[in-house]
Amino acid sequence: MRKLAVLLTITLLAVTNSLVASDSPSRVVLFEMNEEVSPSLWVKTQKAFELAQRDSADLFLIKMNTYGGTVVDADSIRTRILNCTIPVVAFVDNNAASAGALIAIACDKIYMRRSASIGAATVVNQSGEAMPDKYQSYMRGIMRATAEAHGCDTLINGNDTIYKWRRNPQIAEAMVDQDINIDGLIEAGKVLTFTASEASEHGFCDGLAENIGEVLELEGRPNATISEYRPTGLDKALGWLLNPALQGLLIMAIIGGIYFEMQSPGIGFPSVIAAGAAILYFAPLYIEGLAAHWEIALFVLGIILIIIELFAFPGFGVCGISGIVLAVAGLTLAMVGNFDGSMPAISPDNVLKSLLLVILSSSVSIGLCLWISSKFYTATIFGNRLSLTATQQTDDGFVAVSPNLKQFVGQKAKAMTVLRPSGKITIEGRIFDAKSVYGFIDKDVDVEITGCEAGQLFVKPISI
Repeated sequence: MRKLAVLLTITLLAVTNSLVASDSPSRVVLFEMNEEVSPSLWVKTQKAFELAQRDSADLFLIKMNTYGGTVVDADSIRTRILNCTIPVVAFVDNNAASAGALIAIACDKIYMRRSASIGAATVVNQSGEAMPDKYQSYMRGIMRATAEAHGCDTLINGNDTIYKWRRNPQIAEAMVDQDINIDGLIEAGKVLTFTASEASEHGFCDGLAENIGEVLELEGRPNATISEYRPTGLDKALGWLLNPALQGLLIMAIIGGIYFEMQSPGIGFPSVIAAGAAILYFAPLYIEGLAAHWEIALFVLGIILIIIELFAFPGFGVCGISGIVLAVAGLTLAMVGNFDGSMPAISPDNVLKSLLLVILSSSVSIGLCLWISSKFYTATIFGNRLSLTATQQTDDGFVAVSPNLKQFVGQKAKAMTVLRPSGKITIEGRIFDAKSVYGFIDKDVDVEITGCEAGQLFVKPISI
């Protein structure tokens, strides 16, 4: 009797706990994806999944309305969804186009508003024109793989084996490739886009709903506790700074600031612009874990080598070339992630796109700098403050470039101004432009003329 009593007590407790657990509300994290798929959205997606993990959520719900965006960031979001340990549900509130379709198909379930649509995932450029087949092939592959990830049922019919996919990979591929023909569904020459009812008929929609409440009812969680992810001010700022267009402008500011600073050595306003742009460029990448210490160090080392080339070893040699390569490498690699140990976490396509952005932005910046240097300094109040408009009279000691500067090589002279490394020297009371070959030279130091080139004398202190 005692054993029976203990058994009944245990059974009663188990039933009670089960009933209590069934009555406890589910915890749902809601994430609204109402913007272009971009690095900013990828950052917010990661933060939303972190919230779901902290809250021990039972369901991750994405309310989606997007026309697409970058394939790289869509693929990152897709991978995060497929690797999630809790169910991920997409509610297509209006549009799941292009990269948005890829993200939706990655989710465990898709619910759609009756007026919503999903599909049209052809890769296009910024002008809306279809990219070459190389890019379409990649998109077809990840769309097909994403659909296949949801599995299929295997049916044996005599000697035939039939695979009934939960989400047909060929249909997912037809959302990218207009050359695919599926009898009764889509003809060749058209890209597939589903309405909500069509998506339901062909397994790409698990139910129709008009709002989040109806989605939760269809999921059997009508009383769920909802925690909505809301980006902080810092998240919004970081997302804004991670926009490729703004990153290109920051690169232009960095290059432009360095260029104009080299025209007037010292620490001036161009240096402040370049330093500020570099901070705004690298800081969000570092905070979000994309840029590592060594990538930032590459850029800094590259700038140092360029400065050494300009001031310590006039000309264009190993230091200058190495500095340019390192600076470009630092700017490029900072955008494409880090290494995770044995395998790079980046793809060649990502590196190429980032490299093209850096090179294009740098080229445009240099072109603008050259144009501004030659055209912008006009006879205006603003221009007069930036450019030299005074007339240099010979009575004041100014002389034209002498064609016989070689006659002064080997002679002694005196530094009229500080040479850092350029300045002026006096030879028998006459003033000449000169450049130090050994760093800075203070005013009134005796120097020796070691050579001349392009109308300029090169000097060194007598003591060296």
